[in-house]
Amino acid sequence: MAPAWAVNPTTDPKDPRWAVVDSYTFDHLHPSSSTPALSVLDKAVANSNAHNLPKYEVSPSQGKFLMLQARMIGAKNILEIGTLGGYSTIWLANATPETNVTTIEINDYFAGVAKENWEAAGVQEKIEQQYGSALEILPKLLESVKAGNRSLYDMVFIDADKAQGLQYFDFAVKMCRSGAVIFVDNVVMKGSLVDAEQLDNPHVRGSRAVVEGIGKDERVDAVCMQTVGEKIYDGFVMAVVR
Repeated sequence: MAPAWAVNPTTDPKDPRWAVVDSYTFDHLHPSSSTPALSVLDKAVANSNAHNLPKYEVSPSQGKFLMLQARMIGAKNILEIGTLGGYSTIWLANATPETNVTTIEINDYFAGVAKENWEAAGVQEKIEQQYGSALEILPKLLESVKAGNRSLYDMVFIDADKAQGLQYFDFAVKMCRSGAVIFVDNVVMKGSLVDAEQLDNPHVRGSRAVVEGIGKDERVDAVCMQTVGEKIYDGFVMAVVR
């Protein structure tokens, strides 16, 4: 099941200007000659919707932001925790010709839809799909990294169970090279992060643990960025491994 949100990103009220600005800027900054192609992205979203997946995928602009971040650091090895329909995975896999993505998904149905989307996008050969609980898979990946059987990661995108975010982050840091970038998505949730009435929500508690825990973690330097757009008012933590 998809994680419960403190606010529902598909129904919560939002300023209509956010979507208009997203549409205007993305249409101009990601023209028809761009990669991944608009038709590929639209097909992935349409297929996910046809299979009734939750509409929790990143927006097109957020997807491109992640891809460009990966490209800036020349990321060859990316770890994604939380696949859903594989939309963000398509963006990440297109960062560079050498980029490969390891992605973890606990829901077999979601993982099957994601595989369809990657095959349609022509990126399936660049993606390693791991099935199961991230807290069971991550220790195995870490052991593989320590044994030299798997390269250190250049970038990690965490978009999964918010209650477990800090545990995911700790594993991610241990598997990253110096200078790697780690993103933890959906920590702001329309201000629920600091809403006294939401503090009993396990996902809000998890996001607060992420912010407070990363702030005490001397292995990284980090910032939280608030965002608005066609989805909702939200935000992410970005951390750079020292």
